[in-house]
Amino acid sequence: MQLAISILIGLIALAHFYILWFEMFAWTTRGPKIFRQLPADSFEKSKVLAANQGLYNGFLAAGLTWTFFIEDPQWQTNVALFFLGCVAVAGIYGSLTAAKKIFYLQASPAMIAMGLILIN
Repeated sequence: MQLAISILIGLIALAHFYILWFEMFAWTTRGPKIFRQLPADSFEKSKVLAANQGLYNGFLAAGLTWTFFIEDPQWQTNVALFFLGCVAVAGIYGSLTAAKKIFYLQASPAMIAMGLILIN
């Protein structure tokens, strides 16, 4: 069970590192290809806002990565639950305000990992 939890946390962290890269460094180049529904001229205008969001995603990824280096099991569990909870809340908010698929891509994996931690 611990291996499954670690793999899931690692995948969630990797996803958030990708979001960091995308929003901070590829927003104006890759953004228009991914978010075709937005006007092409909006990406340059929103570059700073996207970078800010990317930075926050990086903090989530860093927190989840930190759990792999914590030796005390209780402390490791608490830190993992905190950052997974932050990811889940962000995913739920994003699904309500931006796109429903964010729930499945961001909130669901975090909630599944939290559930596995709590029943472990």
